[in-house]
Amino acid sequence: MPDQNQTSDRIWTAGLVVIGDEILSGRTQDANLAYLAKWLNVEGIDLMGAEIVPDEMDRIVEAVNRGRERFDYLFTTGGIGPTHDDITVDAVAKALDRDVVIHPEARAILEGYYGDRINEARLRMARVPDGAELIKNPVSGAPGIHVENIYMMAGVPKITQGMLAGITGTLEGGQRVLDRTIGAWVGETAVADVLIAVEREKPGVQIGSYPFWDQGRVGSNFVIRARDEETLNDAAERLMAALAAADVEPVDGAIH
Repeated sequence: MPDQNQTSDRIWTAGLVVIGDEILSGRTQDANLAYLAKWLNVEGIDLMGAEIVPDEMDRIVEAVNRGRERFDYLFTTGGIGPTHDDITVDAVAKALDRDVVIHPEARAILEGYYGDRINEARLRMARVPDGAELIKNPVSGAPGIHVENIYMMAGVPKITQGMLAGITGTLEGGQRVLDRTIGAWVGETAVADVLIAVEREKPGVQIGSYPFWDQGRVGSNFVIRARDEETLNDAAERLMAALAAADVEPVDGAIH
């Protein structure tokens, strides 16, 4: 990992290792790279490299070792699920020369989430490299994993996005990230084009969409993130105007 005891104006970097045979075969199209790049941009960190590798131990270990030495932060997506070919935890542990252990908090989270549906396969998702910390998963329970400068995320884009939201503002790097929430009683898919348009109009802005169901109605909270207050507020005003133009009444603040 590069030396972090440098001046605050240096460029902080990140790399990504996308793991999965399904990506390389074309059965699944990766959607995490673009989202991670935008998220890192708002965090003040540059995504400087990405690599796709199959579900093969040695290939994953090699990619992890390259990335963790080359970049300040290394993200992995995929391979932390409950099946036999989910070997990312084992590969990262091997790269770091650590044992694989059951994280007691992860086990408790999974037991609470699945209840009497818990089984040995699902408990595989409580396995971490020794000494690792957990990354909260607000979507499906099973946590992500943080060890040294490596952040291990799910392959499912919605789950990865929720994990990234949980670590927003926690990585040492660029400017402090500001956020502002706009709520609306509308499903996120109904206004997807609006969100994309506002992001394109405002470089350096990221909008996270978090749908919910309450009292028989579908709503969404849109969290806008930017590095400076002027950009943040301008993006919020643009989003509210665009929602209103789409016959959706925006609320300045979260609703739930």
